[in-house]
Amino acid sequence: MRRPLQSPALINAFYDSLRPEQRDTAQAMHKAIVSAAPHLRPEVKWGNLCFMNDGDNVMAIVLHKMHAHLQIFNGVQLVADFPELDGAGKGMRHIKIRYRQPVNDQLVRELTLASLQVWGRSSPRWG
Repeated sequence: MRRPLQSPALINAFYDSLRPEQRDTAQAMHKAIVSAAPHLRPEVKWGNLCFMNDGDNVMAIVLHKMHAHLQIFNGVQLVADFPELDGAGKGMRHIKIRYRQPVNDQLVRELTLASLQVWGRSSPRWG
């Protein structure tokens, strides 16, 4: 079943609900993701900003009290090339970005492209 597209107003409301330091970090991460893969569609899911590719979750920006995670849904397949990825479990891995610290745009773009490359080869269906 197809889901309706989320309106830009919902994405804006997501950002409006954040503290300034969270907003700055999330927007920088969002900008880096979209610069690498402009076809990814942002959606608010589970209270987080997820990026979708053909209906599949590719990555998400998850905000915590002191830092943000960039969650890569197929991150376990990228660990060999990206030792910065952390986490345990079946498939998801993340990088941690502290608020008020610069976002490593290049790393975010490289993770985005690598995730999509692996996604294209294996076509997983994540959540």
